[in-house]
Amino acid sequence: MQDTLTLTRPDDWHLHLRDGAALAAVLPFTARQFARAIVMPNLRPPVTTAAQAQTYRERILAALPAGADFQPLMTLYLTDNTAPQEIAAARAAGVVAVKLYPAGATTNSDAGVTDIRKTYATLEAMQREGLLLLVHGEVTDGEIDVFDREAVFIERVMQPLRRDFPELKVVFEHITTQEAAQYVAASDRFTAATLTPQHLLYNRNALFTGGLRPHYYCLPVLKREQHRQALLRAVASGSPKFFLGTDSAPHAAVLKEASVCGAGCFSAPAALELYAEAFESIGALDKLEAFASHHGPDFYGLPRNSGRVTLQRAPWQVPETLPFGDALIKPLRGGDTLNWKLP
Repeated sequence: MQDTLTLTRPDDWHLHLRDGAALAAVLPFTARQFARAIVMPNLRPPVTTAAQAQTYRERILAALPAGADFQPLMTLYLTDNTAPQEIAAARAAGVVAVKLYPAGATTNSDAGVTDIRKTYATLEAMQREGLLLLVHGEVTDGEIDVFDREAVFIERVMQPLRRDFPELKVVFEHITTQEAAQYVAASDRFTAATLTPQHLLYNRNALFTGGLRPHYYCLPVLKREQHRQALLRAVASGSPKFFLGTDSAPHAAVLKEASVCGAGCFSAPAALELYAEAFESIGALDKLEAFASHHGPDFYGLPRNSGRVTLQRAPWQVPETLPFGDALIKPLRGGDTLNWKLP
C-alpha cells in the first residue's frame, strides 16, 4: 500500500475567496496547499473592471499569512454591458480570464449574462487578446429541470459559442454530468474543464442521507451516480482537458443551515486530501499529479510550478467548525476522518 504521494505543487483553477473578514479567514487554507488560484469575481458588487480586479488582488495579497507563497490569478465578471475595450485594459492589468455567469445561475449572479449574444463583441476582444472564458454551464430557464440544466447548456450555449469563436479558450467549469465529460473529451484543444472534489466523491444521495444536508449543496447540484462515474472515468483517462478546480465556496454556517441555503461547499481545508481519496477509490493515484499540477497551467499557457508537496497516509479528522469572521463555517466532511493528510 502506498503511504506517501509527492506531487508538483498544485494550483486551484476555480476558487471563491470572498472579501474582508471572510477572505482573511479562508485564504490561509488555500495558500497552504496551492501555489496559485483562479479567483472568482462574484463579489457584491462583482469585479467587472480591470481596476477593480487590481484592487481586489491587493486585498488578497494583504490578507496572506506571513511567509505564504501564493499568487492569486484574477478574473472579471462578464455582464451584458462589459465593454470590449475593457478586455485590453484587463490584459494589461494581468487579468487572465473572464467569468460567464448566466443571470441567476448561482451565488451573486444577478448581474450575469442574460443572452450570450449580447457579449459577442467582448468575446471577440477576448479571443484577440488571449483571455480565457470561464463558463458556469447551466441554463436558468425555470421550465428546465435543475438536474438537466448543464446538458441543455451544451446544446444551447456551448455549441454555438465554440462555432462562433473557435480559437477562444473556454473552461467548462465544475462539470457534473456524463454529457459534459463526453463533450469536453471530444472537443478540440481550445476547450477544457475543471472538476471539484464533491462531484468526484458524491452523488445526489449525499444531499438527503439522514435528512437534508446543506453542506453538500452546491451549484451545479450533485447528480446521479452514473454521472459521477463518468467524471471519474474522465479524470482516470489522463486527458489534459481535465484539471483541478475546487469551487471551494465559503458561507457562514448560519446561512448554510437557514431556510434558504447558500450554494457552495467549503472544501479548502482538505482539498488535496479529498482529491486523493477520489483518485485512490478508482486506483488512479498515479493520475493525480497531472490533474492537479500539470494540465491546468498547460491549458492556461503558464509555467508549471517548481515546488513539491507530499501527502501522507495518516488518518486525521476534519474540524467540524472553523472561525469565519464573527461567525463559524463548516467545511466539507467536517467531523469525518480522511486517510490522506498534507502535513
